[in-house]
Amino acid sequence: MLLYKKKKSRSSPEVSLDPAGFIKIKGRSILENCAGFYDPIVEWLNRYVEEPAELTCVDIDLEYFNSATAKYIITILQRLSTVAFKDKKIRVNWYYEDGDEDILERGEYISSVLELEFNYIMVTD
Repeated sequence: MLLYKKKKSRSSPEVSLDPAGFIKIKGRSILENCAGFYDPIVEWLNRYVEEPAELTCVDIDLEYFNSATAKYIITILQRLSTVAFKDKKIRVNWYYEDGDEDILERGEYISSVLELEFNYIMVTD
């Protein structure tokens, strides 16, 4: 399995998917065509969860994302949570800026919906 990377743009986040178990999504996600951007990521993750690393570390560091992106974040985390069924571990780090209650609350909501524990990490400038 190969490393998957996408550079960020004004409307899309930086993405790094490492078969060693490091998943990172960082930036802004306000895409008009979310499927075109996120479907290849979901396909990569579908292959990854077949033979995951002992520990999968997921860093979600989005300063802003739209509702279409939120659906993909949930899908991505649902897929990744299946590694627990293979006796592997998953750690989700949810980053939010100091004072950004909206991003924090969205993380708390997604965590509760998926019944998946998140580590909330406040970023200060």
